[in-house]
Amino acid sequence: MPERERGAFTIAWAGTLAFAVSLLWFVYSYSVRFTDPLAGVASGVPAGEEALNGNSTAAPIVVNLLLFTLFAVHHSVLARPRIKGYVTAVIPPELERSSYTWVASALFAAVCWWWQPVPGTLYRLDGSLRLIAYLVQAVGLVLTIHASRLLDVLDLSGVRAVERAAGAQPAQRHVPLKTTGIYALVRHPLYFAWALFVFATPDMTATRLTFATVSTLYLMLAIPLEERALVDTFGPAYDEYRRRVRWRMIPGLF
Repeated sequence: MPERERGAFTIAWAGTLAFAVSLLWFVYSYSVRFTDPLAGVASGVPAGEEALNGNSTAAPIVVNLLLFTLFAVHHSVLARPRIKGYVTAVIPPELERSSYTWVASALFAAVCWWWQPVPGTLYRLDGSLRLIAYLVQAVGLVLTIHASRLLDVLDLSGVRAVERAAGAQPAQRHVPLKTTGIYALVRHPLYFAWALFVFATPDMTATRLTFATVSTLYLMLAIPLEERALVDTFGPAYDEYRRRVRWRMIPGLF
């Protein structure tokens, strides 16, 4: 294998690993690290009231908004076809997707690392309700894996592009349009799975609520931009799909 191809495969596979690590880091951070910073502190003030204390809440929320905005700008802007054209003028075209994966993974991991704790706990579920919450989160993880497999994770991470270039095959502009299975229920099942996981936590701290709300609102705002690009890509086929599958992200709501 030529040295250039070997290097491209190394970059692409390492980017795939970085993507997986960033997701695992998020799951760990959300489940373990995003706790109530005042838990166990004998302040004499109920946790729910701590969450409403503007002095202790405003600053970390502002920092968190700025952190996620940095990730969101990259995640949305660099996914646009025109920006991709600028990127491929600098790096080999087969590494464009991998470069996107690398930067997005690093930014997402950094967001989780530097996410500021927000004081307060809104609720803690016990007994059967706690078990149900864990089951809903598990459904979210399973849906993430299922929807990603349908789209081909290696294509999304950039490995397939390198494989096609190594085999002198024509570049693929996009993955095929998926309209069956979970995609027949909701047009963006990965976003649906995300909402299930972040909002079904049995211990909703203010730190988790801030992350869940900011990230989900970003996804909801990003959908119109993404679907505009999908219409440009798939044309009438995507318009027909939108007419047939009404819900964009959350069945019955959005």
